[in-house]
Order: sequence, then C-alpha cells, then structure tokens
Amino acid sequence: MHTDVLLLSLLLWTVGVSGLTRQQRGRTLQPHRRLRSKREMPLTEGSGRKIGSHMLKRSPDMTKAWGTKSEQLLRIDDHDFTMRPGFGGPAVPVGVDVQVESLDAISEVDMDFTMTLYLRHYWKDERLSFRSNNNQSMTFDGRLVKKIWVPDMFFVHSKRSFTHDTTTDNVMLRVYPDGKVLYSLRVTVTAMCSMDLSRFPLDTQTCSLEIESYAYTDDDLMLYWKEGNRSLNTDERISLSQFLIQEFHTTARLAFYSSTGWYNRLYINFTLRRHVFFFLLQTYFPATLMVMLSWVSFWIDRRAVPARVPLGITTVLTMSTIITGVNASMPRVSYIKAVDIYLWVSFVFVFLSVIEYAAVNYLSTLEERKERQLREGLLCTCGVTHPGMMSVCYSEMDVNTTGNYGMPEENGVKRERMLVQLAMETDQVTGHVSSGAYSSVWVHTHAIDKYSRVIFPGSYILFNTIYWSIYS
Repeated sequence: MHTDVLLLSLLLWTVGVSGLTRQQRGRTLQPHRRLRSKREMPLTEGSGRKIGSHMLKRSPDMTKAWGTKSEQLLRIDDHDFTMRPGFGGPAVPVGVDVQVESLDAISEVDMDFTMTLYLRHYWKDERLSFRSNNNQSMTFDGRLVKKIWVPDMFFVHSKRSFTHDTTTDNVMLRVYPDGKVLYSLRVTVTAMCSMDLSRFPLDTQTCSLEIESYAYTDDDLMLYWKEGNRSLNTDERISLSQFLIQEFHTTARLAFYSSTGWYNRLYINFTLRRHVFFFLLQTYFPATLMVMLSWVSFWIDRRAVPARVPLGITTVLTMSTIITGVNASMPRVSYIKAVDIYLWVSFVFVFLSVIEYAAVNYLSTLEERKERQLREGLLCTCGVTHPGMMSVCYSEMDVNTTGNYGMPEENGVKRERMLVQLAMETDQVTGHVSSGAYSSVWVHTHAIDKYSRVIFPGSYILFNTIYWSIYS
C-alpha cells in the first residue's frame, strides 16, 4: 500500500516536470518566431512603409509616388474630353512647330512630293492640371492620347500619310502641372505639288505642305506657328538627286469653305532648283551632236547617194528617239516645255539637212539633162569648121566623160569648164545651144552645199545663244 502511494507520487512529479519543460521550450521558441516574422515583414507591409517613407524623403513629388495611376492623377474620368478646352469661350490657341527629317521623293509625272517630319502641338488644357511640388512634367505614349482631347490636324491636298509605328507608335504626350500639353508625332506624308514645267529642265519649283484643323473653325481653334519662321527646322543632311533645296519658310493664312466657314491654315513652303547637268549629258549634248553630224553631208560628194541618204535618215531617227525618251518620263502637259523647244528646233535642223540634199540631187538631175542636150548639140556640129574658130571634135569616150565632176584638170581647166566654154563658142556661131542656162545651173548646184556649210552652223549657234540667254 505504501509502495503504491510512492509510485503514484513519482508519476505525478514526472508529469509536472515534463509540462514545465514544454512551457519553457515554448517560451524559448517565441522570440525566434518574432524575429522571423520581423525579418519577413519588410517583404510585405513593413517594407512598403519603410520604402515609401524613404522615397518621400528623397522626392516628395506625388507624381512619382507608387500606386498612383495617371488617369487618377490627371482626373481623366472627371471630365468630358470630347469637348475642346474652354468650350463656349474664346478659341483655343494651338502652337505648332515642325522638324523636317527628310524630303524623300519628288515626282514630275504624279506632281507630288513625300516628306517625313516631326509635328508638334502646344496648347493648354486646365482639365489636365495636377499638383506637383517640383513642377515636373509627366510623359506618356500614344495610349493616353485616345483618352484626352487633342487637335484634329490634317494635311490639305495630301494623297497618302501615316504615323510611324516601329517599334511602337511614334507618339509622345507630355503634360505639365499647369495643364500645358506637348503632343508630338512622327509622320510621313505624300502631298500634291502643282508644278509649272514650261521651263523644264531649267526650272525652279515651289511646293508647300498645308496643315489645318478638320473640324474646328477659327472661332474654336486658333492655329499659329509657335515661333514664326524659327518654328520650322530642317536636317542639314537633306539632299535630293535632281534638285537643290534653296529655301524653307513658313506662312499662315485663312482658308474659307462655303459650307463650314473659315479655318486657320499653316504652310511649309520650300523652293527647289533643278540640277541641269544630268539633262545636259542625257538630252542636250546628244541632240547637238546629231545636228552637227547632219552637217557632215555637206562635205560629201553630191553623187554619193548611198553615203548621204543613210546619214540623213540616221540623224532624223536618232532625234526622234531622243524626243520620245524625254517625253516618256514627263507628264502629258498641254504647253511647250523648254526642252521641247530645243529638241524640235534641233530636229528641224536635221530634217533640213536631208531636204538640202534632196534639192541638190534634183538640181543635179536638171544639170545632167542640160549637159545631155548640150552633148547632143555638140555631136551635131562636130567636124564643121568655122572661120576664126578652132575645130574641136570629141570621141565617144570624151563626150560621155565630160559630165563627170571632180575629174582631174587638164592644162589647168576642168572638163566641165571646157564643155561650157565650147558651148559658148558654139552658141556664138550656130545659135543652137544656150550657154547661159547651163552655166547658171552648174554654179547654183555647187553653191547650195557651199552656202549650207556656213548657214546651217551659223543659224544653230545663233539659236543656242538666244535659247541659253533666255532660259539660263
């Protein structure tokens, strides 16, 4: 009995000691749990408080605080941005400046040009104002542009235009605390340019890119160049293969539409002067050489038909090819261009050289006919002596060769002149053949080629002097 009581007491003491040991172990583990929770806290709520307080100390600007949405900061949901700023009041001033990046192509056939530019708009919208201690602006991409009011600009007389989107939309929106807005975008536009080609290719063209609001008249939107001519900037590396860019300048006017009213319109004007050296090599020099080549026939024997006729036809066909090639790359205008005048006058000179040989050949035929008649008269009078004259008789061979031109002289006198002299003597005695008609034909036939060698080059030089003095 006594033994059972001792065992029970020992068992109770053992249970009490183990319970006390567990409580002490639990108390010993609690500080470790607290330390662990404190280490984990910076990754959750505690870190936000510490980091937030640290950022506020560095930059107290609320626009840079974490967790603030741009729509909430600008209060976009609190306003109706389908209306212009200050609706019902005075017109909204919208300043514009342009940075021309490139002038890509100018086409005479389509009468247009392609330009890439940075178009920037400046205006003030008090609905977008926000509080900022450091007066720092906020910059956004194109996603916010669709949620606020922006000027509805378009390019007048444009054929094609697009906003660049590589690698993202090339649109930038910058908002200042006082509500001022800068809206910039990169655009490529192909617009019409009415060209006057009456002096082509010695011409100077003036083209313009016109910017205008599509919906808002001058009562609602006042469009102006932000800093006058300084609002237009160009890249110094801009160059064109056919043109020299002489000047860029800006102007502003009012445009009237009968159904809608008056609109502010801004103009980007630029003057282009064409490089003429390309056309000198491709058009003017070949045409001049063809005209000079046609003059070679004046020094060729008029009896050399196979030499003179192909030469004239070749020059005529070459001039036709040059004229066709030039007109193929030009618009079909209803007026005469400067290059047309030069090419067609050159064509006329080449054509006249062919006509000149036709005239020479025809007169040579008449001359041969006169000679034939004269030879027949000489054959009839051969062997008859006359007082005071020497009897002259030709053999058959001599008579047939008297009409040959360019034969070597005999005793310093050509056979032709011997024939004329003999005809004159025969006419004095018998009166059968008229020497005056034959001699005049012989002189005129030779004179056409002789005079053409001087008249054709002189006339063409005079034409070139007048032409280049007018158009250069």
